[in-house]
Amino acid sequence: MKDDTRFVLPRYPYDLLDEVRQLADAHEGGVVDLSVGTPCDPPPACVLEAMCKSGTEHSYPSSVGNKAYREAAAEWLYRRLGVALSPEHIGACIGAKEFVATTPQWLRLHDPGKDTILYPALSYPTYAMGALLAGCRAVPVPLDSSFNMELEAIEASDARRALAIWVNTPSNPTGAIADLKSVIEWGRQWGVTVLSDECYVEFTWEGSRQSALQFGSDGVISLHSLSKRSNMAGMRAGFYAGDPDLVSYLSEVRKHAGFMVPGPVQVAATAALLDNEHVDVQRQRYLERLQLCRQLFVDLGMDVVLPAGGFYIWLGVEEAISRWHEFLDKFDWDQPKTSSFAFCYLLASAGGALVSPGEFYGALGEGYVRIAMVQPLERLQVIAERLKSQLI
Repeated sequence: MKDDTRFVLPRYPYDLLDEVRQLADAHEGGVVDLSVGTPCDPPPACVLEAMCKSGTEHSYPSSVGNKAYREAAAEWLYRRLGVALSPEHIGACIGAKEFVATTPQWLRLHDPGKDTILYPALSYPTYAMGALLAGCRAVPVPLDSSFNMELEAIEASDARRALAIWVNTPSNPTGAIADLKSVIEWGRQWGVTVLSDECYVEFTWEGSRQSALQFGSDGVISLHSLSKRSNMAGMRAGFYAGDPDLVSYLSEVRKHAGFMVPGPVQVAATAALLDNEHVDVQRQRYLERLQLCRQLFVDLGMDVVLPAGGFYIWLGVEEAISRWHEFLDKFDWDQPKTSSFAFCYLLASAGGALVSPGEFYGALGEGYVRIAMVQPLERLQVIAERLKSQLI
């Protein structure tokens, strides 16, 4: 007898692009993958050297992070964000995604009377999935025209049940800069923990770099990753920082669960956090790619807005789908595609480019695609040449 109450995992979003990838890869020179935000650039030499000479391979690493790692994180917070925080109020995590996916369950154990995680209606899919994996309610918060959360739209009943509210700045996928002060004031008013994902903070293009911790640490956890700033995605290194009681609780429960950043990676991450030069080089790379990609789509007659932060272009595609419908009519689809997915097929077929449909990031994402600037300029130029030959 089938149990209809059993939890069924949805298919992993990026697996849905397999057919589109094959279409893009059929081009001479192969697919240009701009879908997942996987860095193509190397980590700095100082990071690799530190990891290879760490001498920590033989012993279990500290779950919360060794002293040097946490001191380097504290120094980086002060140097880059103006936040003064004790290393004792910082903990290591195995990349940011792991923390996003697991923290709701630890918070629910800590406060079993609450069962809701709030998150932006357009956002990284793991915010909602982390809530579901914890057996919590995942409740999206509506966004305004600037892609900021409309906090006044949160029902009082949801606020009272909320364990935490996620905020992401600069935003993935939109690149918007959040109004952190308003989110933190709302969280403190309702007694809801603010989880601030700041993994793209080094790639802030408009205004100064922001952190939720600039408004104090009470009821706030700030999350950071070295995957983007230092091209260390394969090493899985990040850290969380903020409210002393929350950091203490999370570090203890994570210790029991056996969550540990490998020792050599902690040494490598320490070196990365202490160095600014490689981050400035990476900023310039992403900015050049954003500008080139924008011009590519402007030349195709599309309206493109550069993001305020991050390295994604959030591109509206409905008008383009209408314009190039004849190109898309050649596909024999069993069922109609959304405009987001249809544009993914268009880019794959005409340009060999693989991008992410906006619906991966919530229902509000329909009509958009996300384009990650994770390929070198010469590969982006390949896409431009292919698309111009097919669509102009």
